[in-house]
Amino acid sequence: MNIRTKLWLVTLVSVVSSIALVILLSKVVARYWNPGYDLNQLKAVSNEVLRAVDQQGAIGREGIQSVLDSAHRQNPALRLEWIADDGTVLYDTAGLSQRYGFKQLADRMQNMPDTLWSEDGTITLAYSVSKGGHSWYLLLSLPSEAMKSGQYYFFTRTYETLIIFTLPIPISAMVPYFLSLWFFSSINRRIRKLNTALNQVSLHGDMIVLADKSKDEIGQLTRHYNEMAQRIHSQSGQIEQFENRRRLLLSNLSHDLRTPLTMILGYAETIRAGLYQNEKELHTSAKIILQRSRYMDKLLDQLLSISRQEAGALDLHLAPVDLSELVRKIVADYLLFLDGQNFTVEVEIPDEEVEALVDASLVERAIRNLLDNAVRYGSDGHFLGVRLAQEGETVCITVKDTGKGVAPEDHERVFERFYRAGAGRKGDGLGIGLSIVKEIVALHKGEIHLRSTPHVETLFQIRLPVTPLSPP
Repeated sequence: MNIRTKLWLVTLVSVVSSIALVILLSKVVARYWNPGYDLNQLKAVSNEVLRAVDQQGAIGREGIQSVLDSAHRQNPALRLEWIADDGTVLYDTAGLSQRYGFKQLADRMQNMPDTLWSEDGTITLAYSVSKGGHSWYLLLSLPSEAMKSGQYYFFTRTYETLIIFTLPIPISAMVPYFLSLWFFSSINRRIRKLNTALNQVSLHGDMIVLADKSKDEIGQLTRHYNEMAQRIHSQSGQIEQFENRRRLLLSNLSHDLRTPLTMILGYAETIRAGLYQNEKELHTSAKIILQRSRYMDKLLDQLLSISRQEAGALDLHLAPVDLSELVRKIVADYLLFLDGQNFTVEVEIPDEEVEALVDASLVERAIRNLLDNAVRYGSDGHFLGVRLAQEGETVCITVKDTGKGVAPEDHERVFERFYRAGAGRKGDGLGIGLSIVKEIVALHKGEIHLRSTPHVETLFQIRLPVTPLSPP
């Protein structure tokens, strides 16, 4: 059963229950908190007496006495008198015997019906019966305090008039229910829209944005849905982009491994078959096999780095480190590697210690990745610059080259995993070196910046705090 049907049933049951409750409470209140007689009860008593008189044919004194005494015993507060048409009292339950004149009867009826609500006085009602050409009268009287304290009466000639007077009452009573129905119907519509939108949330497909400016709980839930749908939509795009890069990685890896493997197999077969002409050709073949093997080993190391990144295996172990000594050692390795390759190397490292609280192995890895990147992609500039400087509580490590540079649209994306710039810096590798550098810098609460002007300067700068505020 849906909410709308439940709402209609609740409304219907509420209306019927409220009406029944009003009637029931009215009767209970009238009985226990509003005692006494009303005009309808008095009329019922008089009709019962007249009916008994008519059934027994008791018109005279002897016959009427038993009827009036019986009614008086049932209603002790009432005084009943049976009077002939000449004013003679045939029987009076009060025990009086007299003859009424017009003045006396008029005095008894005077100020009716005002005496119904007076605090003192007597209320008298008269009823008649005709038989055999004569008339007899029943006078029914009681003190005003014996009447109900709360009575409202109005008289109408037709049912149409009665409806006109009573119709506003149920209409006004129904207003709260209709307002409640409208309110809950609007809530139901909002919930139904939210439910429909939630059913259509998926990683692939259009996102439904709901407009609900209200500040109630449903409005808050709708805004949370919009934020959630936006995040899902954004993450779906990121996942799809990541999967595309992963597929591209596998394709590139297959190509990057196949080419050196083919060369290794070819030169190894040449050596095995003794097809080289002299020792120099043999040495050249062995050197190529060694270079390609090292290249494949480097690719496998990069694959291992990818696995470690996905497993969150970059653990930070902070300790005081002399960065001057660390950078000198790294640059020394690259000077040996670049010897004889027509490279100009410019190094600026302070003679004094530059100490910082860092993870030495991770910082060394980040610097080597930047140097590899500069040598690989900036080799056409034949320049490599390394600089270390301390600026207050920050240490700056700068690596620059004068190669083809990085296109402006690639400045942010070069730090993404598996991304390899399409123009200017395309080369070997899986596109994870700079992403690892960025992750290491982030672990140290530092920053990395890129500035590139093609064939003028391409600069990567790492800025690390001397002492991280809160180690991860």
